[in-house]
Amino acid sequence: MRVSELSRHSGVPVATIKYYLREGLLPKGEATSATQAVYSETHLRRLRLIRALVEGSGVPLAKVRAILDAIDDTGVDLHHLLGTVQYALTPETTPTDDPEWQDAQQRTEGLLARLDWWVGPFSPARHQLTRAIATVLGLGYEVGPHTLDVYATAARTMADHDVTRIDPAAPREEAVEYVAVITALMDQMVLALHRLAQEDASARRFHDPDAEC
Repeated sequence: MRVSELSRHSGVPVATIKYYLREGLLPKGEATSATQAVYSETHLRRLRLIRALVEGSGVPLAKVRAILDAIDDTGVDLHHLLGTVQYALTPETTPTDDPEWQDAQQRTEGLLARLDWWVGPFSPARHQLTRAIATVLGLGYEVGPHTLDVYATAARTMADHDVTRIDPAAPREEAVEYVAVITALMDQMVLALHRLAQEDASARRFHDPDAEC
């Protein structure tokens, strides 16, 4: 297909496609003349993946490049490939010397040790969780082991469901795109479902059926 067709099928403007080609994010097409080239389904799949990462998940192009490099490096196994994606999608958090941070970090590490989760030492989600706990502690509220265990149990159930839906025999681009979708978009669904469940739980426990709404 021509670049115009590639644009039509992917929904990515021609100018953007040419930019991706110049930056090496998208492989060059098969040249048919000095100024023309044709592209295949492989290019379309890669372009859709780039679009999902950039537009759907807000991943900077530098991190997109790292993800694409990991896809093309067959020496990188699926676990580390998906970790590259997840790390790219997780906001970076800078540790502090605040007492709340030190306390929260101990609680994070204690939780991971208690659950025996296989989590890399440089996982940005470690600091993300620590920051959330530190903020709650700073506001004067307690975040005990029971609360963390409850949330971790729910997260584990969702994570197991996510991972079992990944086909290890499928093209690596498909696995990466799926992880990008569930991380960026499913997180929004989880947040919405949590809010809805809170409203339902509150209504069942505190609502006075005789009170006027």
